[in-house]
Amino acid sequence: MTGEIDKKDKDESRKIAIALISLVLVAVIGALLLLPALGEIVSVHFSPGLGMRDAAVISFFITIALLIVFAISSGDGLLGELQFMLGGFFAFFVIIWLMIAWVF
Repeated sequence: MTGEIDKKDKDESRKIAIALISLVLVAVIGALLLLPALGEIVSVHFSPGLGMRDAAVISFFITIALLIVFAISSGDGLLGELQFMLGGFFAFFVIIWLMIAWVF
């Protein structure tokens, strides 16, 4: 009785594995076929804009203002949270910088 249940489970898991492998294979083939079109889409949508240098300056001042607001509203002061403020600064700066350069 348990041998029959094990055999059904093995067959079912084998079918699921084959389906997943074929799905991944189809996704990889589709990605390879879309690669030239993806390059064109990236070049069209990322080329115009404000520019990386101007976006970096704007992002720097936005990030400084944002982190000053965070430091004031946190209440503990700047000294105890300095390591988190530095990590947050770099994360916010990069995200805001790239979003400004991409959107504008």
